[in-house]
Amino acid sequence: MREDPDPATTIRRLVDGYQVSQAIHVAVTLGIPDLLAGASRTSDDLAAATGSHPATLYRLLRALASVQILHESDGRRFELTPLGEKLRSDVPGSVAGWAAFIGRPYYWQAWSGLLHSVHTGENAFQHVHGDDVWAYRSSRPDESAIFDHAMTSLSRRSNAALLAAYDFGRFRTIVDVGGGNGAFIAAVLGAHPDLQAVLFDQPHVVPGAAAVLASAGVASRCRIVGGSFFDAVPPAADAYVLRAIIHDWDDPSAIRILTVVRQALADNGRVLIIDRIIAPPNEGRDAKFSDLNMLVSPGGRERTREEFDALLESSGLRLERVLDAGVYSVVEAVKA
Repeated sequence: MREDPDPATTIRRLVDGYQVSQAIHVAVTLGIPDLLAGASRTSDDLAAATGSHPATLYRLLRALASVQILHESDGRRFELTPLGEKLRSDVPGSVAGWAAFIGRPYYWQAWSGLLHSVHTGENAFQHVHGDDVWAYRSSRPDESAIFDHAMTSLSRRSNAALLAAYDFGRFRTIVDVGGGNGAFIAAVLGAHPDLQAVLFDQPHVVPGAAAVLASAGVASRCRIVGGSFFDAVPPAADAYVLRAIIHDWDDPSAIRILTVVRQALADNGRVLIIDRIIAPPNEGRDAKFSDLNMLVSPGGRERTREEFDALLESSGLRLERVLDAGVYSVVEAVKA
């Protein structure tokens, strides 16, 4: 029988939401969803497969069944629900990479500094760890790899909507600024066989892109370049894409990045910022909590359309239009 919680129970469950996210994180880290692909298994069988303590793993699994991630049958046998299927690593729309990332201790410890950020306006990650998130991960290759996998997971979920919303095939050459492991530009190139691209990101990030581009069959049409977008980007392309980049930075840093891009932009070129747009009051939960995540972790922010307009003007660019693309919006700009 389904419960009909009262307001006090509902708010308590929201307060305890971190418990659910940690339980999901542990299950994904252990590989439970992949082990349950297409079949049910007992908790003891899953414990043996994951090297876990049998009785304790059962406690984790039954908790996840209570929130409809798993379904428990007689004999402590578990299977994935339609919700839980999205935690498999091999399905379209998988969020496994994100679930594996958000439970990493350094990440949720930064969220413990949210009160400090609200009091001071300062970045919580820097306050908690004594370093910015980019330097922290660059010196820890294992954490950097988990983060890159999470970003690839999110990119693949949103690619179809972005490709449907915007005609990238109108260009000859695109530079994917901060393109990470190349999941997004691989999808763009796959949809437009005549397009050429450059993937540009930090030198410690770009080595992972070659395999992604090769797997997608587009490696011959994408040059990989390492560098810093605070200094320079590859010049004279028709379009510069910044997907989930500008929201990582405060306004002065974002203006610096966009100014560097403008300096490289062809006279008739386009700058395409792909980010969330803050909705009117009482709407847009995902963007507004993503904004808090930007405050806590990289130190940036999500922005309203008006804030993007001002940011672009300060960078020598002019906002042309904003296109809805599902989770994200495409903010198109030209030289002022």
